[in-house]
Amino acid sequence: MSRADEIFIQNCKDILENGVWDTDLDVRPRWEDGTPAHTVKKFGIVNRYNLKEEFPILTIRRTYWKTSLDELLWIWQKKSNNINDLRGSIWDEWADENGSIGKAYGYQLGVKHHYKEGDMDQVDRVIFDLKNNPASRRIMTNIYNFADLSEMALYPCAYSMTFNVSGNTLNAILNQRSQDMLAANNWNVVQYAMLTMMMAQVAGLEAGELVHVIADAHIYDRHVPIIEEMIKNQPLPAPKMSLDPEVKDFYKFTRDSFKLEGYEHHPFTATIPVAI
Repeated sequence: MSRADEIFIQNCKDILENGVWDTDLDVRPRWEDGTPAHTVKKFGIVNRYNLKEEFPILTIRRTYWKTSLDELLWIWQKKSNNINDLRGSIWDEWADENGSIGKAYGYQLGVKHHYKEGDMDQVDRVIFDLKNNPASRRIMTNIYNFADLSEMALYPCAYSMTFNVSGNTLNAILNQRSQDMLAANNWNVVQYAMLTMMMAQVAGLEAGELVHVIADAHIYDRHVPIIEEMIKNQPLPAPKMSLDPEVKDFYKFTRDSFKLEGYEHHPFTATIPVAI
């Protein structure tokens, strides 16, 4: 039985049974018809995934992991803020006429900073420290740059990664200010599990725990019936994710460097409305 399913179901039940609704507040998101998109939420959810035991992908519905990988590589490898560099259309609603989402996500990771070892961006600094300073408690990224928020099409949701080496194991913490549980929760978990595995491999380490800290974990009002039906499904065994062991350069990973074996999932035919 997939541990990722158990965690997701527990989170959703807790939100639905004990969460707080914002129906008395003036909210920013709107549905396509202009109706306010209200949510029920829980504050401060912390989930732990042991990557040594299993890959944390849902089986109670399908997660399109290769598409989520495409977005991860767009942000962390290409360090792009232009949807023309992205395979897929998940960012189309936020892009301008030139395809830009402003100074957001990949843009922030690609800005170079000066260190005594030379000029590096945030991704290259993480890789450098994992290889050269594994005892450091400063191996992290942060794309929530207040100076540039006004020039971002969307404030970063998953905004910070902290990497920590314990022995030969690489653990990581993903900090997220906001989480749409139905549309994005497992999408992000899968992405950052793969990122942790990638970083571990290029540093000669073993991927350990991914800790996911969510400040505002919410379910949209129009998602409630979909969630209620989905979590009735019985979790299936977790599949196995492997990386091409020949890839030692972070920038050489491609979508073909990953192999997910034994992924079985329940059918999911619901159309998920997206609040903008």
